[in-house]
Amino acid sequence: MHAMKKEGEWLVTHLRAADEAIPVGNLLRDEWKLPRKQVHLLFQYKDVMLGGEPVPQHAKGREGQEIRLRMCQPEPFGLDPASRPLDVLYEDDHLLIVNKPAGLLLHPTEPHHHLTLDHLVAGHFFRTGLQAKVRHVHRLDQDTSGVVLYAKHAWASALLDELLRERKIKRTYFAFVHGKMTKESGKINEPIGKDRNHPTRRRVTPNGDSAVTHYHVRERYRMATQVECRLETGRTHQIRVHLGHIGHPLLGDELYGGKKDLIARQALHGAILRFEHPFGGQMVEVRSPMPAELQALEKSLR
Repeated sequence: MHAMKKEGEWLVTHLRAADEAIPVGNLLRDEWKLPRKQVHLLFQYKDVMLGGEPVPQHAKGREGQEIRLRMCQPEPFGLDPASRPLDVLYEDDHLLIVNKPAGLLLHPTEPHHHLTLDHLVAGHFFRTGLQAKVRHVHRLDQDTSGVVLYAKHAWASALLDELLRERKIKRTYFAFVHGKMTKESGKINEPIGKDRNHPTRRRVTPNGDSAVTHYHVRERYRMATQVECRLETGRTHQIRVHLGHIGHPLLGDELYGGKKDLIARQALHGAILRFEHPFGGQMVEVRSPMPAELQALEKSLR
């Protein structure tokens, strides 16, 4: 994918030799993976500029020619901006990666929820002069801390959603679990579905959705283990369900059999996010430091 520079409401790049024979409409749809509806609207409103002039879908460019796409028009945030500071780990014209503290909802699930991570992101957009809809790409549970990825415009959102579906966004978590694991590493491939007896709990069930978690022991303690988990899929409560299923529930996770005697929340942290940037192709790897309460837990276990 071409590197794209943001200039006001426009995303700007230059055509390569391989782009010359391809009609611009096909280039946007087939090569650059814009959703068909977005491509239709861009041409309908003359928001595709080639060499400084609006062009139809069948137009072809030449190597080195500038192409502009009006993809960053001002949008409502979708919720009220919050004034509380946001812990930004990475940011560019297309992406925002932030650090979510434990205890904070990622997005509002009830009308009275006025302070979530999405609200903080809206506040960050407001303070930095960006008028864009808040679009989170993946989620974390309320009591899980760590890295969360946001898209700054609709095209970035579509490309990142596709990377997520293709399992090309690699997410690594650190977890503290009950019991001393005997195996150094393993793969849990068990489908996950809703628990009919509980409104929020999930469980391993033959009729559930495919779910795969890889784990590796980071450190063993007397009565607990710290593990690194990598997700192939992103089912609700996946790590919590899978580790509980093999007899090692997370410390602090009472919903799945853990105890809160050492920590008041589930001991799970989204530590690393790694993926190929959808605009430019460079590898992005962002790490979130272990939060204070998990550092204290680690010290007490040792």
